[in-house]
Parts: sequence; structure tokens; C-alpha cells
Amino acid sequence: QLVESGGGLVRPGSSLRLSCAASTDKFSIYTMAWFRQAPGQDRQFVAAISWSGSAQSTDYADSVKGRFAISRDDDKSVAYLQMNRLGPGDSAIYYCAAQRLGVPGSFPQMYDDWGQGTQVTVSS
Repeated sequence: QLVESGGGLVRPGSSLRLSCAASTDKFSIYTMAWFRQAPGQDRQFVAAISWSGSAQSTDYADSVKGRFAISRDDDKSVAYLQMNRLGPGDSAIYYCAAQRLGVPGSFPQMYDDWGQGTQVTVSS
């Protein structure tokens, strides 16, 4: 089970950190990712981080490179998404996803488990 938190209403230029807590003692073997979905749009890849036993790698959507950073804390079974310089285009529901022993990827069908999402709204 994945539970996201940290969303909210912020002004343009602000920062937020999302958290995704996983209820598993094998968190380290899951590749973790963040996706987002705005009203009327398809679910969009944001970022991914590989499972800890692999050559650690991350992947980002072009739209968030240099502004967002994905990380993980295996001791706490939590994945994070640090979001900086937020703009109205970042407004969406943000979902956490997990893939056992997988490679970081941008296709939703690669991921087996999903959280319920957390709303991020960027508005002045």
C-alpha cells in the first residue's frame, strides 16, 4: 500500500515536498515513481528512482528537470518528490507508483502498485 502526502495550495515560485509511504519491509527492492494527472489529461510521468540494489539511477520528465528531485529513504520506506519553482502548469493530482525490481520508466503500465494521490494546486 502506498500513501501520498504533502500536497496543497501554493503560490507560483513556491516549493513543496511530497512523500510516499509504503507499507512493506522490502521497500528497497521497489523502483519508485511519481506521476501526475491534471483534469481532462492523461496520467503523465514526472520522475522515477531505481530500486536500491541496482545501479542507482533517476529519470525525469523534461518539464520538471532542474526543478524537481526524487529521492528515497529505505530505512523509512518513503519516497520523496521535492518540487521547486512551481508554476500553474504543475497543478495536478500527484500519484506515487511502485515496481518490484524494475527499471525506472515513464509508462504507467510498468508499475504494479499505486497510491490514491495528493492534490497540488499552484495559483496566485
